[in-house]
Amino acid sequence: MAHDRPRLPDMMNILHVTCSPRGRAAESYKLSQKIIDLAVRDAPLVTVVERPVGDGSLPHIDANYALAQHSATAEVPREGSVVRSELLIRELEGADVVVISTPMHNLSAPSALKAWIDHVVRARRTFDIGPEGKVGLLRDRPVYIAVASGGVFSGERARQPDFLMPYLRAVLGQIGLHNVTFFSVEGTGGGEDKVAEIRARTDRALRAHFAPSSEALASLRCEG
Repeated sequence: MAHDRPRLPDMMNILHVTCSPRGRAAESYKLSQKIIDLAVRDAPLVTVVERPVGDGSLPHIDANYALAQHSATAEVPREGSVVRSELLIRELEGADVVVISTPMHNLSAPSALKAWIDHVVRARRTFDIGPEGKVGLLRDRPVYIAVASGGVFSGERARQPDFLMPYLRAVLGQIGLHNVTFFSVEGTGGGEDKVAEIRARTDRALRAHFAPSSEALASLRCEG
């Protein structure tokens, strides 16, 4: 069953975080590009901020960053990881739509994606801690996650567990991003014919998700 197409702004800023070491050749990257093409097709003005992290260009957080997270009274460092963290958070804050492409590594998130998450999921900056637990400080917006996996982790043919999607849904929700949609190409370790079939099935799911809403279609019929 097709969902109503998300209502996106006419002028769109998209943050595209890419996590595969294979770069643009990766299955997850190709899937994420299809998501972007469909999401922006009716937007007259689009800016895409590319944030590749799968190439190892994003270091992990450093000791000063970790120490600054221990207490609300700790001094915030003015160099190192906190500076990088602020840049990445501002990219996230400026995005109307976030698209993340990632492989599944060892049943979960690759270390490159975890490094990005550790920079943007930051106490007293993107989430706060109150009597009821952690509360997100970012405004919600659509987040699309393109996942590629050599094995099959969903449906009746699943042969491995999935710790990636539940983790991403939980950790993004922690900072206020709850509107998260996943698309996946699974079983890429199979033969080419099988992978082509999987890609075609994912393409159908994409077209259904981004199809014009039934209300818009009714309007077009009336105008016709």
